[in-house]
Amino acid sequence: MRRHPKPERGLPDAILRPIAARTTRRRGFTIVEMLVVLGVVVTIMALVSTGLKTASAASRGTACRSNLRQLHIAAESYLATQGGYPAAILHHVIDGGVRTTTWDFQHRPDGTIVEGPIWTHLGGKDRVFQCPDFRGDSTFGADPSTGYNYNTTFVGAEGRYPTLDPDGNLLEGWDHARRGIPAAAHRRPTTTALFGDGGWIGGANKFMRAPSNTVEVDLGLVHGGTQAFRHGGCANLVCLDGHVECEDVACCGMHGHEAFLDTITDFPRNGFLSDDDSRYDPR
Repeated sequence: MRRHPKPERGLPDAILRPIAARTTRRRGFTIVEMLVVLGVVVTIMALVSTGLKTASAASRGTACRSNLRQLHIAAESYLATQGGYPAAILHHVIDGGVRTTTWDFQHRPDGTIVEGPIWTHLGGKDRVFQCPDFRGDSTFGADPSTGYNYNTTFVGAEGRYPTLDPDGNLLEGWDHARRGIPAAAHRRPTTTALFGDGGWIGGANKFMRAPSNTVEVDLGLVHGGTQAFRHGGCANLVCLDGHVECEDVACCGMHGHEAFLDTITDFPRNGFLSDDDSRYDPR
């Protein structure tokens, strides 16, 4: 008897052909899938970049506060050896020229810069005078480092330019300076700023001014001695007792003249620590 061969078992061609076609089409990514992957990668990179920037800003803020603590230690060392806080600025006649000594650096008549009183007590580490978040040159002479200011209105003496008195005697240095409040009269060390981030429309400043204008009697000068709120909207400062704060409210000052705030201070990027003298006057 003739036997007919058995048909091979398997799926019909009508089913196999579509499956093969679909398998061939799945060998690569579609445009939509590639766009999704690209979007995920971009998002991750943006998050990483933001995190790195935040970490970097936090690191610079920490370095700034460390600098201010070292400035306070140097000022206290000067106080212990000299009996008072260093002058903010003094002028002396030397070799036919004027030597200007500020709290940080000393400018000689020949243009060279050497250690000032605070620098001396820092062991010559001039990098401490540079705020890591300030980018720019000094607006006072050729200072190699800049970014911080010193309570000039109430703590540091402020020297006037050398002159002759009515008898023809030369007045210079400490003999021709407005004195600050003696350390023995300081009653509010926890609230009085000693050093801080300095800033005005021209960049940094190193003479911290109180807003009442009762000492300088020059409102333009006062508005040029404000604080810089450059650390994420905060101004770092160290008080007389040595603790460091981050003030996040820029004040206009009790006079608050818009012309000065706009053209000299650059408010609110820069401003006062208080509208009155409460953050500046140690009495």
